[in-house]
Amino acid sequence: MIFSKAGFGGAVADFEAAVVAQDAKRSGKAFIRLQETFGRAKETELFAGGPRLAAVLEQVPPSPRAVVAVLVGACVERGADAERCASGVLAGLRAALEGAVAFGEAWAATGGGAFPVPDDGEPGEEIVGRTGFEAAVGWWTLSQWEMAAVALLNHRAVRAGLGGEAVRAGLDAEAVRAGLDEKAAGGGRGELLRLLTAVEQASGQELRCLSYALQVLDDEPLVVLHRPSATGYLLRLSGIGDNFQLHTLLADALIGGGHVAGRAPSPQEVAVCRETPGQVETAGSFELVAPDGGRLWNEGTPADIPVVDGVRLLVLDEPSYTRSWPAGRFFPGMRGDLILERALEPEETERWFARVSPAGELTG
Repeated sequence: MIFSKAGFGGAVADFEAAVVAQDAKRSGKAFIRLQETFGRAKETELFAGGPRLAAVLEQVPPSPRAVVAVLVGACVERGADAERCASGVLAGLRAALEGAVAFGEAWAATGGGAFPVPDDGEPGEEIVGRTGFEAAVGWWTLSQWEMAAVALLNHRAVRAGLGGEAVRAGLDAEAVRAGLDEKAAGGGRGELLRLLTAVEQASGQELRCLSYALQVLDDEPLVVLHRPSATGYLLRLSGIGDNFQLHTLLADALIGGGHVAGRAPSPQEVAVCRETPGQVETAGSFELVAPDGGRLWNEGTPADIPVVDGVRLLVLDEPSYTRSWPAGRFFPGMRGDLILERALEPEETERWFARVSPAGELTG
């Protein structure tokens, strides 16, 4: 038997049994032991414990459920199978987002005002009285669900299981807010983005990590036009969290690969943008521009790059000013990659350039 009575494994077994039996007193004691013993857990306990906790999440009472989800995410970060844990955590995330949306609606209907800032305890009687308990818990625990979900979304297989049609189609927040149904919005991922957008609008607070994780693209074709050299390239990206990371990998592929002139990043700068831990100071090599001439900020994500004729299309101009930043990954647990598939033929490049605005003053 993997689990013993002592340690994290024993706490998982006790908690699992108590939750299934709906034994509140026993599950409360086991819940405390889960938190106390996690830091000393053995590898085998983490590997087995994460999926077992995820499997009973739906049966855990609302308030402690998010903490258990965080523990599941921590197990995944230390090697537990992310795919086996995904269903329970992502279902809980969706329920929390739905609760937070209901919280916003009830809050506005009962006088509005700034959203309360969640603390470590449960929402107070006054807040619950205005919005209802489940809605209040949804808002109160959302940051914990974000933490748990992002730990799982670091894994490509989990992202693939959620679908990505909404992101691949270039649907932005305005399109999602316009009322796309779940199927049109890309299934699970599109629905989570829709709910998240509604929460951010109502609360005025950004859940950036969750938003970016839900927008990560994998095996995504990208046409890049380098305006100074009038050349074009077909690339494919996966697991890139923000455009800072993309910028460095583009410079490596195009400048480091000898295709265009400019400053090539060092091997260390490139490595930390793929899978090496840490950060290394770097500097910009391009201006990232949308086909319509709008600026694409490094602070954004590759999902911001517009889709033209079914493919994301990015224009690279000379940088308008020198900018430096720490090269690395927005999601340290996510492997990023950008592959140069081929240089476009001159005729292809000309056809793509015909779809973009002429060089000029950047907008946005």
